[in-house]
Amino acid sequence: MVEVFLSIVIPAYNEERRLPGTLEAIADHLKGQAYTAEIIVVENGSTDRTADVVREFAGQHPAARLLISPRRGKGLAVKVGMLAARGAYRFLCDADLSMPIEELVRFVPPALEGYGVAIGSREARGARRYDEPLYRHMMGRVFNGLVKLVAVPGLEDTQAGFKCFTAAVAQDVFTFQTMEGFGFDVEVLFIARKRGYRIVEVPIQWYYRADSRVRVVSDTLRMFRDVLMVRWNNLRGIYGA
Repeated sequence: MVEVFLSIVIPAYNEERRLPGTLEAIADHLKGQAYTAEIIVVENGSTDRTADVVREFAGQHPAARLLISPRRGKGLAVKVGMLAARGAYRFLCDADLSMPIEELVRFVPPALEGYGVAIGSREARGARRYDEPLYRHMMGRVFNGLVKLVAVPGLEDTQAGFKCFTAAVAQDVFTFQTMEGFGFDVEVLFIARKRGYRIVEVPIQWYYRADSRVRVVSDTLRMFRDVLMVRWNNLRGIYGA
């Protein structure tokens, strides 16, 4: 098996419009890097041509491959991709590429070393948000306040869709993941901290996308429920000793 330095995992639900530009931008960026890499797109119950777009791209880029998630749910798609990845580092990347791909170098050696999980943060010192409506920002801060109180104290931004795991940590943490929806971010970070892995926040440049797949009210309420479920799962011993 060819050794791979970096795996880029992209969950994709009805992304036939955005994926072509995103995949080309990632491929162009990787051409300028000295390391080996693969691009894994996990199709997530789409009703459009998302899978066909990835197949067409993979036909021109041997380092890309398509996986099919057995059920809907971003969390499940991420789990499928992370456990199938071969990279020494495994980078979760949203299909909208709201963080410019050039920021990726800040998550991997030599720029950053000695961590188990590196999470893109829109709140860490040096981070910048662009074009985000005030109400979306305020809802995010309220949700993060609950997350810090109940699940992962000290982390200022758990929900940005750009995170990097070492291979060993990914194999361990995602094996214990149970949540298949948007609440998975908090769960995997809780598991990582519980199991003793170092988590660092990486300040990023982030651009608000008006066509986000997040449904502000219903998904936020569901994520509040999921945060409480993380604590309940922990009490039941689901995440190990």
